[in-house]
Amino acid sequence: MKNRLLSALFALPLLLSLPALAIELDEAKDKGLVGEQTDGYLGIVKSAPQVPELVQDVNSKRKAKYQELAQKNGIALSQVEALAGKKAVEKTQPGHYILLDGQWVKK
Repeated sequence: MKNRLLSALFALPLLLSLPALAIELDEAKDKGLVGEQTDGYLGIVKSAPQVPELVQDVNSKRKAKYQELAQKNGIALSQVEALAGKKAVEKTQPGHYILLDGQWVKK
């Protein structure tokens, strides 16, 4: 079980960067429009055109990868989401937003 969790943990950084949307995602983060949540998914900090679609696209891709990892490693989806959320918060750049205790906070 521990090895499976470690395997999932090592794969998480790959999941947190989605090359197809990297420019748009980075721009949205730089502008303070979106931020990382502790559940492993992206959230909307401030609504703007195209932000909901971006968040939905990123989150659906993340969820698919999380489900794949969970199934591959024989662990619950919630465990992968929690690990991804922890990694995402740790990797969030200074000045970008994270959701902590229901509040958007600049890191």
